[in-house]
Amino acid sequence: MAGTKSSEVFSAEEKAAMKQAAAERKAQAKAKDKREAGTKAVREAIEALEGSDRAIAERFYELVTQHAPDLVPKTYYGMPGFANADDKILVFLQPASKFKVRYATIGFEQPAKLDDAAMWPVAWGITEWTSTGTEQFVATLRKAIG
Repeated sequence: MAGTKSSEVFSAEEKAAMKQAAAERKAQAKAKDKREAGTKAVREAIEALEGSDRAIAERFYELVTQHAPDLVPKTYYGMPGFANADDKILVFLQPASKFKVRYATIGFEQPAKLDDAAMWPVAWGITEWTSTGTEQFVATLRKAIG
């Protein structure tokens, strides 16, 4: 990409996410109580959201804390997430507003124990919580934590 300026390589949203990730890592390294610091950071990230993003994030937080209490709240590029005992993000919520897309995404990262075949889903698009969607998410979350 000769002649391409670095400012053209990443969108403003991507640059902001990278800055958030750097700040998160510094804050987490300094934190004496990772659960307390992570909870505060995740709650602040959720409170900054509006409309359906906030409603989806609130329910996401509620479901994960209820069904996977050993996971530790932790922001992930400024997004609400939860980490395993090794401090690795297992599940996160990407609000639609984060990258100006039409739906939020729930994603599972590498520590999730979902690979029981040659191919498996690791992310879902979500516009609202339904009873069926909630059941599917909780079942997948339980499988992911093993």
